[in-house]
Amino acid sequence: MKTKLSNVWRYRFLLTNLIGRDIKVKYRRSKLGILWSVLNPLLMMLVMTMVFSKFFRFDIPNYPVYLLSAQLLFTFFNDSTTAAMGSVLYSAPLIKKVYVPKYIFPFEKICFGFVNLMFSMLALLFIIFITRAPIHASLLAGFIPLFFLFIFSLGVGVLLSAAVVYFRDVMHFWSVIMMALTYATPIFYPESIWEGTFMMFLGKLNPMYWYVKVFRNCVLFGLFPTGTEILICALFAVATLAFGTYVFNKTQDNFILYI
Repeated sequence: MKTKLSNVWRYRFLLTNLIGRDIKVKYRRSKLGILWSVLNPLLMMLVMTMVFSKFFRFDIPNYPVYLLSAQLLFTFFNDSTTAAMGSVLYSAPLIKKVYVPKYIFPFEKICFGFVNLMFSMLALLFIIFITRAPIHASLLAGFIPLFFLFIFSLGVGVLLSAAVVYFRDVMHFWSVIMMALTYATPIFYPESIWEGTFMMFLGKLNPMYWYVKVFRNCVLFGLFPTGTEILICALFAVATLAFGTYVFNKTQDNFILYI
C-alpha cells in the first residue's frame, strides 16, 4: 500500500491531467459547463420531490434536503464505480505503449467523481438555505461518511475494473445491482417503511445504507456520528478496499492478454 501511495504521488501530474480531461470531455460544448454539477441534482431533486412527496405522500420533514442528501451520495457511488469499471479496459492504447501503474485509472475515475460530488454539494447548501432548514454544527462532520464512502467506492471500482477485463458481462450485471441498491437504500422513502426484523436486518447489510444514514444525520438532524457508526463505515470501506486491491494485484499482470 505504501508503494501504491508513493506511485500515486509520482504520477500525480498524469492523475490531474486525466481528471482535467474527463471534466473537459463531460462538459464539452456545454454552455453552462461544470455548473451542471449543481443544476443536475437540483432538477432531479425537484422531479423526485414532486413524485414522492405528493403522489406517494411520504410525510418527511424537510423532504427536499432529506432526498438530496442521499441522492448526491448515491449518484457519486453509481457514476464513479461505473466509470472505474471500464477504466482499465478503455485505457488499453495507453497501457500498451508506456508503463503506467494500472490502478491509476480506476483511482482517477473515483477522484473525478468526488470532484463532481464536491461541486454538487453547493446544490445541497442552496436547498438548505432556500427551504430554511436548520443548519447544525454537525454539518462539518458530514465529511466523515464522505471520506469512508470515497474509500469504499475506490475498493469497489478497483475490483470491478479488474473483473471486467476478464468478464465483460460484469458491466451489464453491475447496472442490475445498482438498481437493486437504489431501492434497498432509503433515498426517497423513510426508513420506517421497512417492516419486520428481516427487512431491517437485510437493509443494514447494505453499506450505502450506513453512508447515507450517517451523512443525513449530520446534515439534516444535527447528529454527530457515533463511534459505532464510524466503525461500521470504516469496516465496510477498509474491507472492500483490501479485497479489491488484492484481486487487482493478483490479476493485473495478465490484463495485457485480455484488453
